[in-house]
Amino acid sequence: MEDSIRIAGVVKESIVDGPGLRYVVFTQGCPHNCEGCHNPQTHDFNSGKIVNIDKIIEDFGKDPLLRGITISGGEPFVQAKQVANLISKIDTNKYDVMVYTGYTYEKLISSANENNRFMELLEVTDILIDGKFDMNLKDDLIPFRGSSNQRAIDVKKSLKQQEVILYEF
Repeated sequence: MEDSIRIAGVVKESIVDGPGLRYVVFTQGCPHNCEGCHNPQTHDFNSGKIVNIDKIIEDFGKDPLLRGITISGGEPFVQAKQVANLISKIDTNKYDVMVYTGYTYEKLISSANENNRFMELLEVTDILIDGKFDMNLKDDLIPFRGSSNQRAIDVKKSLKQQEVILYEF
């Protein structure tokens, strides 16, 4: 199953899911059930479709205008091993990687273990948008986030410095 991933779908060109023109993979399955979620159809763990990771990579590689790939959801960290496998097949010197999660960065770090592979996914992520969407904190003016409690984190710098370093768009 490591060579396949359960997804709700893809958007081949997006300018609203991260900086620049992006290929977006929406993972299927989410435990958070945030009120007002933008993608409630991605919550059901048994819905969506199982897709071969190499097919996604092939499709991604067809567009020379892309700046990067965004993994959204659903909850990408539910399939951390598969998402990390997908990202490992991308030239990260050429493309950047942005991942959305309802978990906080601190929760991912403290919960990371060999079974859930959270660190494996964090290590290949450039920008992490963390935290559950909060309808009471909804803010349409914050770039690439739905509510003001969510942070854009520079993961590589944060891992290196062992503290949260915010990403500036």
